Amino acid sequence: MGHPVPDFQVPATGGKTVSLADYRGKKVVLYFYPKDNTPGCTQEGIAFRDNAEQFAQLNAVILGVSRDSVKMHEGFKCKQSFPFELLSDQDEALCQSFDVIKMKNMYGKQVRGIERSTFLIDENGVLVKEWRKVQVKTHVAEILAFLQAH
Repeated sequence: MGHPVPDFQVPATGGKTVSLADYRGKKVVLYFYPKDNTPGCTQEGIAFRDNAEQFAQLNAVILGVSRDSVKMHEGFKCKQSFPFELLSDQDEALCQSFDVIKMKNMYGKQVRGIERSTFLIDENGVLVKEWRKVQVKTHVAEILAFLQAH
């Protein structure tokens, strides 16, 4: 923490390629989640959606990241009315730069997947806070509380 985040360019919903440089002057809440249209990821996305106005008032942009395709993201975003972009990291470059790919137990098997994590990047592109192994129910409130206090 406290170090500049290297700029990235990742395909996103809305036919965009998103780069960190696009958001200079705003805080970026970059949240990594395992998979579109799964219960926990849907619940987490809805919590961000329902609090999007509060994030905007705090000069913060929300960006969701998973390894799903842009096409999958478009459907997920539309179905849940997310007011923020979803980034498609199919080559895992962004996931690896934030070290969120972990071995996890799923139905008794070891699988490589995204560990639910969120990173707060300040207006100058510096990493100021990270949350790892987050709990979906309380996570968005924790981020908002941190933003309001800083």
